[in-house]
Amino acid sequence: MDGTRTSAQAPLDRLCSALSANLATAGGPTSVASLLAEYASAEGDWRDCARFVESAYTRNLIYKDEHYELLALCWSAGQESPIHNHMGQRCWMGVLEGRVEEVQYDHPAGEGPLVEKGTRTFEPGQVAFISDEIGLHLVRPADGRPAVSLHLYARPFATCRGYDPATGAERELALSYHSVRS
Repeated sequence: MDGTRTSAQAPLDRLCSALSANLATAGGPTSVASLLAEYASAEGDWRDCARFVESAYTRNLIYKDEHYELLALCWSAGQESPIHNHMGQRCWMGVLEGRVEEVQYDHPAGEGPLVEKGTRTFEPGQVAFISDEIGLHLVRPADGRPAVSLHLYARPFATCRGYDPATGAERELALSYHSVRS
């Protein structure tokens, strides 16, 4: 995955090319969000990258370079991410299918339960943004139904911090992929 694409590109390849050009020139959150929203609203070739398992949500790598990684996250009903940070990186989430709920939390201020800041639900084609300055969050499918979301992390990271909601205690979480697009 070197960022080089041909002129006869599939929609997902065109998205990756546009994101690569945008993020290589320090594009802002609005332009990245627009690219993700346009793709999420109109395209379906992401389905080739979607992998579900019953035991956990899946992280399916679509593209990765030094500027960003793009993943399709597949959520079965009842699954959710741990409450986590983003290691100082920016993160965009576009909803591809289903509805996705995000619960945001303040960073822990010592020992004790995390403080919830609010919950938002996103429909197909909508894009959310989070960074560590905004807070921590967890993500899950809404309405007890499966969902698929497209996540862009600028820059890639292999670990993040997870947080216990009752105590605020943090732990390191190793991140891995369930599948890698070739």
